This record gives sequence, structure tokens and C-alpha cells, in this order.
Amino acid sequence: MTVTPLMYIIVCPLVFLASCVDAIGGGGGLISWPAYWLSGIGKELTGGSNKFSASLGTLVATIRYFKSGKIMLAPALLTAAGSLCGAPIGVELYDRVPSETVKLFMLCAIPVVFVIMLLTKNVKPQEKQLGKIGLGLCFAIGLACGAYDGFFGPGTGMFLILLLTLVVGMDKVTASATSKVANLASNVMSLVLFISKGYVLYALAVPAALCSIAGGYLGAKLALRYGGRFVFYVMLVVLLLMLPFIIFFK
Repeated sequence: MTVTPLMYIIVCPLVFLASCVDAIGGGGGLISWPAYWLSGIGKELTGGSNKFSASLGTLVATIRYFKSGKIMLAPALLTAAGSLCGAPIGVELYDRVPSETVKLFMLCAIPVVFVIMLLTKNVKPQEKQLGKIGLGLCFAIGLACGAYDGFFGPGTGMFLILLLTLVVGMDKVTASATSKVANLASNVMSLVLFISKGYVLYALAVPAALCSIAGGYLGAKLALRYGGRFVFYVMLVVLLLMLPFIIFFK
């Protein structure tokens, strides 16, 4: 497929923005997936090319957070392990459940999650040492979010942050940083599959990946600088963006 200048103009700026948003509060795919789709490359190349650029952006954000010391390594690895186990379950469910049922489920779930976020806005995280129960919860969160990622996908990073905050007791910046390891694991697994099927349009995905790298670095930097309140508001925006995405792209 020939890549035109217009395709670069559509995809690259939006991928930069998506990666920046994803590094802060998750949900960057709500911006980058439609960007590739609107460029006219088709469903398969959209999925693979988006995963290619997103993986590199997530990798850079993960490294940036790791250097800052914000990633809790044991919870991050267990969440990632759970995510890897959950993803195939979600894919199997997706094959068995009609797409309209998936859409209806998410349209009902979004308002509930939005209200929960508002009600817990001022709840202070409970600083605590994670024992076996806490670490088990991290795995369970990864399992649930990995299944959701395979079942539907958009907003997985945001849900990881929300659950790590409410269930495990992390502050929002630490939760954002820790969730990136699980995001990276599931992204890489999906990317390997897409590459094996030839679903990556490298002529477009490589320049977009450079934009994603820049966006991931900037997003992590902004989250570390401005803290949990900034992460919270980005998550709210991402949640609202999910509605038109679900309605028009699924």
C-alpha cells in the first residue's frame, strides 16, 4: 500500500497526542486507533500499525517512570502476569459474545465508572506494605484488565490505574507508572501476533512510532511533574472519549 502525505498528516500528530495521554492516564488507543482508521488503511493494518507505535510509546513511558522510582516492581510484574493470562480469556469471550452485546455492556459501564471516579476523587490512598493478599489482588487486577483488553480493549490502561488506586491503595501517579508494565506486556504479545500476520504498515507505523516515543516521554514527564490531580482529570477526559469511540468504531 502506498502511503500518502495526507496519511502522515492525519496519523502522526494524533499518535503523538495519544501516546502523551496514554502515558498519563491510559486510553491513548481511543485517539490513535481512529487516526489510523481514518487514514484509510483498513481494519487489519490499523490494528497492527497502531499496536506497533503504541508499544514503543509505552516502552518509553515505562522507562521514564522506572527511572523516577515510581514503579512498584513486584505489583507491576504480577499485574503484567495477570494481564498476559487474562488476554486469551477475553479473546475467547469476544468470539462468543455478539458485538452489540459488548457495546451495550460498555455503554452501561461507563457512567458507573464515571460516578465512582467522582465519588472517590478526594479519597486519599492508603499507604501500606503489600503482603500476599495485596500482591494477589495485583494479579487479579491484571487478569481482569487483560481479559477486558482481549474482550474489548479501549481504556484498559485507565481501568488498571483506577483499580490499582482503589483496590491496592496506590496514589494515582504510582498506579499510572505501575500499570505501564502490564500495558507493555500485553502490547508486545499482541504486536508479535500482528507482525506474524503481516498486519503492520511500516512505512506509516515507523514515523508514527517516533511521534509515539516523543508523546510517551512527554506524558510521563507531565504526570510526574503535576501529580495525581492531573492524572485524575486526564482519566475523566479519556472516559468521556470512550462514548463516541464505542458508538462509532465498534
